[in-house]
Amino acid sequence: MALTASTTLPFGVDRVTETFVNEDFLRHTSELVGGTLTSVTRQGELNGEFVITVVRTLPTTRLPEIAKKFVGESLTVTQTESWSAPAADGSRQANISLKVAGAPVDVSAVQKLVAEGTGTRIDLDGKVSSSIPFLGSKTASAAEPMVAKGLKLQASQAQAWLESH
Repeated sequence: MALTASTTLPFGVDRVTETFVNEDFLRHTSELVGGTLTSVTRQGELNGEFVITVVRTLPTTRLPEIAKKFVGESLTVTQTESWSAPAADGSRQANISLKVAGAPVDVSAVQKLVAEGTGTRIDLDGKVSSSIPFLGSKTASAAEPMVAKGLKLQASQAQAWLESH
């Protein structure tokens, strides 16, 4: 299933990037959906290329009943983002991979932070896939709206976070 989202924030790319990888912000967004931030590790500096790995435990309360039978009351999600160094105009790109422990669902996406004047346009393109024979497309279809909501939540919460910090 395809994932596509776009939004604009009235803050520069550097501030948006700092927010997206801020441990307190990541904890806030995890707790907002009833989850727990388990760990955050970053390799590299924010002013260049870096990789951040975020591990969260998330409740399965919003998943279809059939999915809950397979994964239980919670999911452990590992999100790895490989960020490019800033371009001349400050724009950046992150290659994102989400792995769900115990569930045959994978997410891969490219998130672009595009400098637009004093703001940032966030473009996300990706896909949700599942390796379950015969049911893979149904599983991916069920997971796609949840993943999309999570990514949109990140952008809306980033704006509120930036306005208050």
